[in-house]
Order: sequence, then structure tokens, then C-alpha cells
Amino acid sequence: MSAYNSASSPLTGVSSSPVQHNNMLNKVPEITLIFWLIKMMSTTVGETAADFLIFNFKLGLPLTSVIMTVLFAIVLVIQLKAKQYIPWKYWLTVVFVSILGTLITDNMTDNLGIPLSYSTVGFSALLAVVFAVWYSREKTLSIHHIDTFPRELFYWIAILATFALGTAAGDWFAEGLHLGYLTSTLIFAAGIAIIAAGYYGFKSHSVLCFWLAYILTRPLGAAFGDWLSQPLNNGGLGLGVTSISVVFLLMIVGLVSYETYKKNKPFTVK
Repeated sequence: MSAYNSASSPLTGVSSSPVQHNNMLNKVPEITLIFWLIKMMSTTVGETAADFLIFNFKLGLPLTSVIMTVLFAIVLVIQLKAKQYIPWKYWLTVVFVSILGTLITDNMTDNLGIPLSYSTVGFSALLAVVFAVWYSREKTLSIHHIDTFPRELFYWIAILATFALGTAAGDWFAEGLHLGYLTSTLIFAAGIAIIAAGYYGFKSHSVLCFWLAYILTRPLGAAFGDWLSQPLNNGGLGLGVTSISVVFLLMIVGLVSYETYKKNKPFTVK
């Protein structure tokens, strides 16, 4: 069966059937549990992979930022040229945007000396502006209508802003407010649970619920990744960025391969 069907998707409430518009199908996957699992793991990889490149490969923050910006631009062009959702192209872009979003916040904190609280507020305002301009032009923020070039550009700009915002918020809660990685992980997980309860229990606005959950998965992944990888004396489990990055990347590859299989599996009528 195709990865798209006529059923409503969790946290969107909108049919995920392919949308044909301007010779493009919807470029975003069906919102299922697998979507959220890959999304959260990609956010964790963004946090741990950035640290791995900076410290283990000893590339340093500036050089790592330049390399990842170039690679992200290449991957984004590949994604933009596609006419429909292709799992490996979409999720590869998400992984790279996750790493780049982390590096943007790290540069603002480490090189420019901008406090994490200011970054959190600033990226929140930036994201609000992106949504306002997007809605003003397209009259929808639904991810089931990412079927034109302008909408996809707005989508990826918003995604980049959410990753930078999530990194700032996650680090601010864990380090700036001294809550620790585990406590911060639980706080953001509780926030997502409240959003899910609002959607399923009180039929809250589907698009709003989706974007709120999407935003919170980034600090959740950042705090969770730091909790797993950071040394014990820093409040982590000491598993290391290498181990976490490899394990989560392998899990992402497995789930994306399954998504590809589902999408390409021929539909048969009994």
C-alpha cells in the first residue's frame, strides 16, 4: 500500500492523499508514528553529529559550519528538484537541516556571545514572521499542501527556524536554567503529551497542534541526545556522541528504508 492514503493523519486531521498542484505532488510524508520517530531521532543526530564533527574530528565550529552549510545546500537542491515525496531525499534534508540548525545556534552562543534566552526569543519571533508571511501568501500552513515551489521554500525555512529554536530552547532549559538534560527531556516530552491530549481529547486546531509538536520535538531531541551522550559528571549517561550518532543513524536508515518500501509497494486489489 502507498505511504499515502485517504485516512486522516495524527496531529493534522487532514487527509494525507496525494495532492496534485502545479505538476507537483505533496512533498511531505504522511504523519504517522514513524514520522515522529524519525523526526525525533534526526533531531538527536543533529545535536550529537555536530558535536562529533567539532570535537572528535577536531574540525572546530567555524569549519564545521561552513562544510555543513555547503552540504545542506546541495541536499536541499536535490530535494527541491523532486516532484513528489521521496523518503531518502526528504529525510536526508531533515538530518542536514537539523545539524545546520544546531550549528547556527552554537555559533550565536559561542562566537557571538548571544545568551540562549535571547536566541530562544529571537528564533521564536523569526518563526512567527515566517509563518505570517507564508500564510499571507499561500492562505494555508497545512503540510498536506506542500505542492508548489514557494510553499516548499517556506516549509524548509520554517523547519530550519524550528531546529535553531529547538537547539536554543533545549540548551537554555538544560544548561542556562540548570535543569539538567533529563529534567529538560521530561519537560519537553510532557509538552508534546499535552498537545497530543489537546488534539485527540479536545479536537484542538490540527495545523497548530502539528507545528507546536514539531517545534517541541527539536528541544526534546537535543536534551535527550545530550542526556545520552554527555559524561556522567555533566548529568548525562556517558554513552558518547559517536555511539549515539551511529545507533540513531542506523535506526533512521532502517525506518526510511521501510518508508521507501511502503511507498513503492504496488497496490493490489483482492
